[in-house]
Amino acid sequence: QVQFVESGGGLVQAGGSLRLACKTYQRAFRVEPMAWYRQAPGNERELVAEIDIEDLRNYTDSVKGRFTISRGWHENAHAIFLQMNNLKHEDTAVYYCNEDPPLQDHWGPGTQVTVSS
Repeated sequence: QVQFVESGGGLVQAGGSLRLACKTYQRAFRVEPMAWYRQAPGNERELVAEIDIEDLRNYTDSVKGRFTISRGWHENAHAIFLQMNNLKHEDTAVYYCNEDPPLQDHWGPGTQVTVSS
């Protein structure tokens, strides 16, 4: 069964950094296009960063130069990561990972990122 489990969020001051991890339990041995998404209170969920099967990356304009998406392993599972530097108050949101485009019935619990100004 496809599952995504996010971790690494927390409370950080503006200008600080966090590294999010997402364990992905997907179809065995298949590399899928993946992405990080976020949803702030009152807003729709938006795509933040994406990585395709050739590890080509793309970012929404507001995080370019500050966030980096990557693949790897985390706690013995395939994973994707989001390194977030120079965080801003407007980055406050719940962050989710999913395939790109997302599997609508497989959203994980997300991880809360709160940036204090």
